[in-house]
Amino acid sequence: MGREDFMRRAIELSREGMESGAGGPFGAVVVLDGRVVGEGVNRVTSSNDPTAHAEVVAIRAASAALGRFDLSGCEIYASCEPCPMCLAAVYWARIDRVYYGNARGDAARIGFDDAEIYDEVGKAIEGRRLPMVRLLSAEARASFDEWERKPDKVRY
Repeated sequence: MGREDFMRRAIELSREGMESGAGGPFGAVVVLDGRVVGEGVNRVTSSNDPTAHAEVVAIRAASAALGRFDLSGCEIYASCEPCPMCLAAVYWARIDRVYYGNARGDAARIGFDDAEIYDEVGKAIEGRRLPMVRLLSAEARASFDEWERKPDKVRY
């Protein structure tokens, strides 16, 4: 299978998920060495999980199938340009490349506008619309100190 085939599968998943009532029209596949190792459709409304975007679902499936959280060597094909959350998940998973069909402007046109989130993430904490209050930082630091000393930690 080639790149266009994987993208067509992501697009097909977007339609299947939408038509089944799972969620919005978004699909994604994670590919390693020319084979699909994880698929996902948007399941936000059917699972009542705001993080169940197609890319996140596909990354979770790929990680489970491969038995690892580091997806280096993988590519993701998404029916739409990843939102800020999904883009962060792609980075955290260490996926090598993103292919996408629709752009964020296309998503905004049908009611999925992430512009405010993209804008907010770039602001200093004090300038964000969402109040963020630091609390009990000295107590919270204790677990970080323990992590630093932990000899058998698994880095990620």
